[in-house]
Amino acid sequence: MKSRFLFFIKTILNSYAILFFSQNSVLGGILLLVSFLNPLAGMSGLCCVMFTAALIKTSGYQREHIQTGIYSFNNLLLGLAFGTFYQFNMYYVIWLIFTALLLLMITVVLAERLGKLGLPILSIPFILCFWILLLSADSLFKIGLVSKSSVVMQEVYGATANLSYLHNYLSFNLPDLLCLFFRSFSAILFQDNIITGACIAIGLLIHSRIAFSLAVLGFLVAHGLNASLNIYPDDISYYHLGANFMLATIAIGSFFTIPSIRSYLWAIACIPVIFILINAFSVILAAYNLPVFSLPFCVISFTLLYFLLLRKDVAHLQLVKLQHYSPERNLYQFINQQNRLNNLQYFRLRLPFMGSWTVSQGYDGNITHINDWGKALDFVIEDEDKKTFKFPGTLPEHFYSFNKPVLSCGDGVVANVVDNVEDNAIGIENLLENWGNTVVIKHIDGLYSKVSHLKKQSIKVKIGDTVKQGELIGLCGNSGRSPEPHLHFQLQITPYIDAKTLSYPFSYYVSRKNEQERMASFTIPKQGDVVNPVAIVNATAKAFDFQPGYTATLVGEPGVNEQLEVFKDEFGQTYFYSITSGATAYFINDGTQFYFTSFYGSHQSLLFLFYLAAYKITFTDNDHVVVHDVFPLHLLNNKPLLWLQDFVSPFFRFINLTYRAVNPPPKSGAIQSTQVKQVFGKQKILMEATISLANDNIQGYCITVNGNHKNIEWVKSNTY
Repeated sequence: MKSRFLFFIKTILNSYAILFFSQNSVLGGILLLVSFLNPLAGMSGLCCVMFTAALIKTSGYQREHIQTGIYSFNNLLLGLAFGTFYQFNMYYVIWLIFTALLLLMITVVLAERLGKLGLPILSIPFILCFWILLLSADSLFKIGLVSKSSVVMQEVYGATANLSYLHNYLSFNLPDLLCLFFRSFSAILFQDNIITGACIAIGLLIHSRIAFSLAVLGFLVAHGLNASLNIYPDDISYYHLGANFMLATIAIGSFFTIPSIRSYLWAIACIPVIFILINAFSVILAAYNLPVFSLPFCVISFTLLYFLLLRKDVAHLQLVKLQHYSPERNLYQFINQQNRLNNLQYFRLRLPFMGSWTVSQGYDGNITHINDWGKALDFVIEDEDKKTFKFPGTLPEHFYSFNKPVLSCGDGVVANVVDNVEDNAIGIENLLENWGNTVVIKHIDGLYSKVSHLKKQSIKVKIGDTVKQGELIGLCGNSGRSPEPHLHFQLQITPYIDAKTLSYPFSYYVSRKNEQERMASFTIPKQGDVVNPVAIVNATAKAFDFQPGYTATLVGEPGVNEQLEVFKDEFGQTYFYSITSGATAYFINDGTQFYFTSFYGSHQSLLFLFYLAAYKITFTDNDHVVVHDVFPLHLLNNKPLLWLQDFVSPFFRFINLTYRAVNPPPKSGAIQSTQVKQVFGKQKILMEATISLANDNIQGYCITVNGNHKNIEWVKSNTY
């Protein structure tokens, strides 16, 4: 019963908050309260939301869609408009109920159809439905609705506003421009009230600094453009300022797109177009005595969004793919996951050998890796003195690389083989058979790997064979254009021996340069790097092997327990769900690393502490390897500092939250991790944690966050 009540309350608040593209309960609560400054409109709006939520819930629609307010916010607008346009009587209640029912059906149908195109419904259902009602109420066949006159109705119907209509005493104490700004906010709720607008502005600021700054920007640019061009001599309608210009800049600049300098410029560029749309629609709809409402905002948003969806190159202006209903979180999560989720966009390739090899010639090297064949790597084995051979170095057998195993870098099918080229004497090159003995493997369509200069008659595969990652395919040799034994590796898009090269990263490897070892993921080794594959420790891999159905209990302080279970969502993504706190933490385990991708819920949850401690774990016992990563900035607890960052985050960021984990020395079973805050280069440790492992399981973790220390025991509940 309690969960149902909370679900219903959250649905109501979200129905209000989503008017400003938000799911913030504080903003939703403020909008709910100030809507009652017009009691009839406020009560009608609330009743419409409750009626819609109850009806859609009993009709069997998805719980998640209901709670976001997507299906009910248009009915909220209907209730507010009803209370603004019409006087209360018996017919008012009857037609409000049936119009709300019609609007709900229109909303669901449009949401389904437009959703397939990747487009939102915005306020189009409300506009269409209320137009139908207005035409019906004003027809010869009366339906009993009695219109009432108000300043707001004049604003909604007209294209201009007269500031002499200000009726709130604050108008005498505040600058005219600020009064107009607040009135523009209030007009979104069909009010003309400075107090309402000020409350909404505060709520929007609490929700999002980016959205607030865009609202101010849209207001000032529209007002300034009108003052410069004298489009409306009596100033712009405050209704259009709020419901069209300000909402459009918020939506275009920060909701549908990842906030950036380009999104801000697009938002500004749309303002003159909105002027054109307001004027055109005002003329057309005046013939039917219909208000424009927020139609220009809807049209410009639809048009621009669909225009951007049709692009092939999306590098410069990114659309939001996973909506968090917060411009800041959309931005910080996008930045954070750009590099962290490379495993989802690349085929996983490992180094084609065992042990440590040195990159003797990297991409675009100055020897043979040039022009169309520049994206290739040459590998050799060096000793401590950086020599590639043992004395005297006159035969291929004297070189460390010669006769060493060459492995398949990934699963695939052998597409081409050459195995009959003689190995060269040292210092001699075979320019007629440039590539020497070679194996080409097809991994996926358009992605082939090639290893060349192999030893004659050492190749273990033939064309058509299926190979697994890490399978032996031959031995390193000295055939082709090779003055000394080395391994040539490249990626290409065709199966031909002499195909052009393709820039493509290895998934994971350990890189050593200047005596420092570092875990590299989805990057390309550079010339001079000493690299080796990641040696997987099965015990660590098993400890972090969380399959759907896995359950555990986190035991903290006396009486503080948290039950966890692992699930898989409809998109195949795995996540922890805290049955106790309701928190959710999504993660990926790709066989080499375990890492979290996102967290939703209370930061007081024990699951959140595990999210911080185990943000990224590599399954290796090489204690010289340090794992580095970056947290999304919205996790920062210093809210004043974070708010300052929020305002400028689309343009530059002066805060970093970094993560560092050190793998346990052999037999220690303890992973050390830290979180460090960097502000203009100055560092401060915010979190230190130790994760204890034993018997292929997590035993618990100790964590200190901002000076608060906690010991959490991890009790596994099932075995599979």
